[in-house]
Amino acid sequence: MQTNGFSHAVVFDGKGGATNISFEQLDENINSNKLVWVHFDYSTPDTIDWLTNKSGIDQIAIEALLTKETRPRTTFLNDSILLALRGINLNPNSTPEDMISIRLFINKNIIISTKKRDLLSVRDILEYFKEGIGPKTSAEFLIELTNRLTIRMEDNINDIEERVSNLEEISVDSDNSELRAQISEIKRETISLKKYLSPQKEAMYKLYNQKVSWVSEYEKVQLREITDQLMRYIEELDSIKDKVSVIQENISQRLSEQMNQKMYVLSIISAVFLPLGFLTGLFGINVGGIPGAESKESFYIFIIVLIAIVGLQLYIFKKKRWL
Repeated sequence: MQTNGFSHAVVFDGKGGATNISFEQLDENINSNKLVWVHFDYSTPDTIDWLTNKSGIDQIAIEALLTKETRPRTTFLNDSILLALRGINLNPNSTPEDMISIRLFINKNIIISTKKRDLLSVRDILEYFKEGIGPKTSAEFLIELTNRLTIRMEDNINDIEERVSNLEEISVDSDNSELRAQISEIKRETISLKKYLSPQKEAMYKLYNQKVSWVSEYEKVQLREITDQLMRYIEELDSIKDKVSVIQENISQRLSEQMNQKMYVLSIISAVFLPLGFLTGLFGINVGGIPGAESKESFYIFIIVLIAIVGLQLYIFKKKRWL
């Protein structure tokens, strides 16, 4: 990628292929009747300059393409569509739930997209162009991009589901801190994913329900199918969240039971030794008049009395089913 923020630009040939053009060739191709897709890094000054002064698009679209923080959304500007979407972060040394945003201004004749980090879904489309099986129109590009963004979520969600299944098996016999850390990690991932997928579902729903001249009814059906798949992923995330909550509740309940059992044992021990402590304390005071002080057998008699008291306590505890 060049230092001016220009990532790539291609001119569609209408047959599934595309021709790469340079940054210097943009102006002459933008003003032609050919469909052009140009991709920028929105954070560079040259990108800001080109979008502001040379793109010829609406000011609202320019601001949306250059904004740093955005949530998934769909906005219609006459016969153009302004989109902000998110995709799974599959870049090396990254976490998938740290989703990457892509902003799009798209109509029948031009596609302008901006990003900060690379999306594999964008690379997929470029590869399709090289193979001659890429999109032929703006509508097909929109379908292909949203489809690739959605499909790439499947492996990550399946991985989370598999981890939850493993946790369900392990949690039956274990409740260690490592297990609880794994549960917290999965909950964090599902919350982060759903944070963006829920508004993305609404953006997709709005996308296929609005009438646009260059999107056919059949293409709207395709967009609806992609939205349905996205909704299934969201439902799976909800299911994962519920399963994790159940596992967490079971572990908490088991820990609570263990704690109650330990407290119960300590209470029994305390109850046994409370009268013994009282008697030994009472007979251990250093004043005159203590019964048995002059008898040699008093100590043994006292021991027998203590044992009898313990026996009586144990009998009472057992009869009341406290043991």
